[in-house]
Amino acid sequence: MGNIKMNKENTFDAIVIGSGISGGYAAMELCTKGYKTLVLERGPMVQHGDYPTAHLDTWDLPNQGKVSKQEIDSHYPKQSRLAWWVNEDNKPFINKDDEYPYNEDERFDWIRGHHVGGRSLMWGRHCYRWSDIDFTANSKEGVAVDWPIRYADIEPWYDYVETFVGVSGQAEGLKQVPDGVFLKPFPLNCAEQKFREAVAETYPDRVVTPGRVANLSEYNPEIHKGARGQCQSRSRCWRGCPFGAYFSSQSATLPVATETGNLTLRSDSIVMEILYDAESAKASGVRVKDAKTGEVIDYAARIIFCNASTVGTTAILLNSRSETFPNGLGNSSGELGHNIMDHHYGMGAYGQLPGHEDDYYQGRKPVGFYIPRFTNIDEQSKRSDYKRGFGYQGQAMRGKNIPDGKIGADLKGEIFKPGGYHVSMTCFGEMLPHHDNRMYLNFDERDQHGMPIITFDAKLRENDLALREDGVKSAVEMLEAAGCTHIGSYNSLTAPGACIHEMGTARMGRDPKTSVLNKWNQMHDVPNVFVTDGACMTSSGTQNPSITYMALTARAVEYAHTQIQAGKL
Repeated sequence: MGNIKMNKENTFDAIVIGSGISGGYAAMELCTKGYKTLVLERGPMVQHGDYPTAHLDTWDLPNQGKVSKQEIDSHYPKQSRLAWWVNEDNKPFINKDDEYPYNEDERFDWIRGHHVGGRSLMWGRHCYRWSDIDFTANSKEGVAVDWPIRYADIEPWYDYVETFVGVSGQAEGLKQVPDGVFLKPFPLNCAEQKFREAVAETYPDRVVTPGRVANLSEYNPEIHKGARGQCQSRSRCWRGCPFGAYFSSQSATLPVATETGNLTLRSDSIVMEILYDAESAKASGVRVKDAKTGEVIDYAARIIFCNASTVGTTAILLNSRSETFPNGLGNSSGELGHNIMDHHYGMGAYGQLPGHEDDYYQGRKPVGFYIPRFTNIDEQSKRSDYKRGFGYQGQAMRGKNIPDGKIGADLKGEIFKPGGYHVSMTCFGEMLPHHDNRMYLNFDERDQHGMPIITFDAKLRENDLALREDGVKSAVEMLEAAGCTHIGSYNSLTAPGACIHEMGTARMGRDPKTSVLNKWNQMHDVPNVFVTDGACMTSSGTQNPSITYMALTARAVEYAHTQIQAGKL
């Protein structure tokens, strides 16, 4: 395949690979600083508002929203391992496994969608800050390598991105999840409030708080720029929000980047490799294959931001081989592709909460409650059987009232009466970084675009299994403390990837011999390449990571900008 020589038309100040949560943020920050920026997205274009199922009710969808078994077996055999994931309402944004294959030495549930906006259209929107409990854990415990940053380094950047993103939440003064710049919370309903109070009475260290989410509970046009509006409490977020009520690349960052006149967005652009110039010891640009025409094009830039996802970014770096870097760009440490992590779940508990049968609530708020980690955060909570901890996301809802033995008008009358409240809570556990948990490329197999097949070799280990047991036990304890009845629990061992919080593979660190990136998310070996998506993470924490990716991205762009101004990049 031939390639077009680089010319003025193909030369930019900056290239961003990926248009999801971190890629969109990188594009906005670069464009607003005056850099002519090319964003490359391997999937098709999705314009804001082009969300085909956003206004449909369940009965408007085929099969009441359920995808047929025949279609699942043909196109989504791996994506559908999570029974709740592939549905008619979100199917337009989910990759077909037969079109995007991957291999597994150990099972890995890689949940993904390739399109402009990436998973920012489908994410859970939970936003929790990390603390020094997270940033110092590896060093204190002798696990993997030390983070090269601390909370003080990223705190002002959390402030910065939360202000723009719009995070609804309630201040609690907890050291494990520091308070942030919050919009008013989506309040707990009466049953959730009862649950909060009962848990606090028995377990003062366990705090049930409204989930902190990137949904605009209130709208300020001076701050929430782009195409955004107040949340309508429709609870259809993973279909795409035509109101722009939750943060996505389409509703927030890309519109701002576009307004600067500095953005060029190219969809259907598969980044094959980052090109390395040995003479300058820097990356010169990227090589792209047009997904529709097959044309191969080279683009040049001064700086490159990698934001194609934890797996996507590292696959590109591993495929960027040269005489200097025969095992992948910037991989002198040999750590590229290793230390892959996820949050593990598939564990939790549920029960019926007596009382409040005459209390009602209105709307379908986009979030329930969150219980931050409460183990191994100090000497009083230290465990001897496992490291790190877990948190919970849950909700209290009215049950359906469908009595037996009634028909006609009697049945209809009973159906319109709601049942009692039930509480459910899912546990999210921290997965430790292990060098042997990895992804790599199989160069002997190729996909439809000629790219080597991504292969996973990662699994949960002893610490993860011990943590899971206590996570389930603690959930049951809290339900019992609240007086719940008919309590049940589950601990269904999930594979990495299932939580859709994959991290690691190009970790930050202090030593170039044991890490890929420095404290500015800059490659030790290739200084004009930055990685600010999940690949950069050195440990996984228990908190949803996306707000941390955004903070790291804004911080890295500012650093790159100062280095360029100083003539160092």
